[in-house]
Amino acid sequence: MLNKQKDRIRCPWAGMEKSIYEQYHDAEWGVPVHDDRTHFEFLILEGAQAGLSWYTILCRRDGYRRAFKNFDPRKVAQMTDGELEALMQDAGIIRNRLKIFAARRNAKVFLAIQKEFGSFDKYVWSFVGGKPIVNHCRSMKDIPVTSPQSDALSKDLMKRGMSFVGSTIIYAHMQATGLLNDHLTTCWRYSIS
Repeated sequence: MLNKQKDRIRCPWAGMEKSIYEQYHDAEWGVPVHDDRTHFEFLILEGAQAGLSWYTILCRRDGYRRAFKNFDPRKVAQMTDGELEALMQDAGIIRNRLKIFAARRNAKVFLAIQKEFGSFDKYVWSFVGGKPIVNHCRSMKDIPVTSPQSDALSKDLMKRGMSFVGSTIIYAHMQATGLLNDHLTTCWRYSIS
């Protein structure tokens, strides 16, 4: 009997002989997120990914959970310089000082946004009118790396003091958290995301 999971047509990047991609694609990527902690997790992970492969970050996800207090923005905002410096020796994450220290700064901005808007979720979804933007991409080359919405969100986050939130990073965040549906039209997740 054929394994239905394995026989599904997926976005090409999910079938790159790395089961972690397939699992991430099938269970998370493009699923609308309305949980602030999950948004914060993806902000940290997407910022860490800058200049690296997403596979590298996914393989270290548990390390990031441990290092950054299970992505609790209040706890990350209170991390000391000493705690952040110690992470430079943690092989479970990417040991980039700027990215590590950005997590604390971004946590503080994240909390300020929560206070101002009631939740980060309300804030971020306002950039797409409260519902996912569904792109109708037929091939990987059709998928953009930025959009007017990611440009606007990126600009606003930077104005508020966040870093590692350029438009390309924010576009990836929007894809990951379901603000955008960039599953190819041939992908089984396209119609259910």
